[in-house]
Amino acid sequence: MYAIVETGGKQYRVEQGTLVQVESLQGEVGGTVELGQVRLVHGDKGLVVGQPLVKGAKITAEIVDQGRTRSIMVFKKQRRKNYRRTKGHRQGFTKLRITGIETA
Repeated sequence: MYAIVETGGKQYRVEQGTLVQVESLQGEVGGTVELGQVRLVHGDKGLVVGQPLVKGAKITAEIVDQGRTRSIMVFKKQRRKNYRRTKGHRQGFTKLRITGIETA
């Protein structure tokens, strides 16, 4: 059984027991989170596609880790204008372990 869930503006294919790294979510490590924006569920009853969401479906997950990704450098330059700007960015993430996929 698998599902397509949307969180943080991105869509992820999840199965029970898999680890997924998503955009930052509120919560403590060891806590649980519920993802309600389920786009598709494939299970025992076949394929259920939402219009746009599957009614009554939800994904439960355990928070395994909260952290930040590697630093990236953003560099802007305009030639011959003596204009240079350097900026760093680190994106926050939440690592989830999927514990359950429920449908109505």
